[in-house]
Amino acid sequence: MKNLTGLCNLPAGDIHTLLDLAAVFKKRLVTPDPSFSVTLQNKRIALVFFENSTRTRFSFDIAARHLGGSTLSFSASGSSVSKGESLGDTIRNLEAMQVDAFVLRHASSGAADFIAGITAKTVINAGDGSHEHPTQALLDIFTLREHFGAVKGLNIVILGDVLHSRVARSNIFGLKTLGANVAVCGPATLLFSDTSHLGVSIFTDLDKAIEWADAALVLRLQLERATGGYLPSLEEYSTHFGLNDERLERVRKHLLVLHPGPINREIEISNNVADRIQPPGYSKSMLLEQVTNGVAVRMAVLQTLLAG
Repeated sequence: MKNLTGLCNLPAGDIHTLLDLAAVFKKRLVTPDPSFSVTLQNKRIALVFFENSTRTRFSFDIAARHLGGSTLSFSASGSSVSKGESLGDTIRNLEAMQVDAFVLRHASSGAADFIAGITAKTVINAGDGSHEHPTQALLDIFTLREHFGAVKGLNIVILGDVLHSRVARSNIFGLKTLGANVAVCGPATLLFSDTSHLGVSIFTDLDKAIEWADAALVLRLQLERATGGYLPSLEEYSTHFGLNDERLERVRKHLLVLHPGPINREIEISNNVADRIQPPGYSKSMLLEQVTNGVAVRMAVLQTLLAG
């Protein structure tokens, strides 16, 4: 692989290779290995973020530094983009500064593939519009594999605003490639109009979805949807599709809970469910484990694409 712009056509073997390498890196993150400091020595990675980010930006930064690389942090608000510079010109100028790779987040779907077509440097998609977010899906899948031992055969429900979610799309592609059974759940206005080509099931009843699932990937509800005609109100969404203790206890289901963050607490997920990492009850939150796994997965992606 030279680039990672999505999981749509990534073979299962490549996904397993990245996950296996991430497992090695995660073990060595606990016990630091001096060899990490030289594998990306003299490599410069530009973090080109046209949208806000905490977990993705910082984990790529930390991952690169663990491997001996250096990072350049780009922010659109303080750049020539505010003067009208195009995305293509921005990338070409950074490339002329001898950058080795671009980690790109952009509001336009397809932006990562566009950049991959105009630069000879490595391009990693850190989220483009509502298209894909491949490293988030890889860390989600890594978290599931680490907990269950394998992904094949698992029942995974993706809950919430699936229609606008790049995280949902990348997870559907990656999970299906590895043999998981995937379903989506949410209001009809926030689901795909046609899911037959994706091979996923549809639930509009959250209780039935929970009964079926081994794990739930809860998506961030983009709050503007409540005023954009997609939802009657946030309160109604929370009542019917919010993941909380009462609902989990009602179906008496031991459910693994993931969320890409940031969280809208007490809307898409309750405080108790989000924070329960040692459950005596009916769910276990993997939210902070996902953040740790994100560093290991992004180390594996950088190592594979830039060092072989």
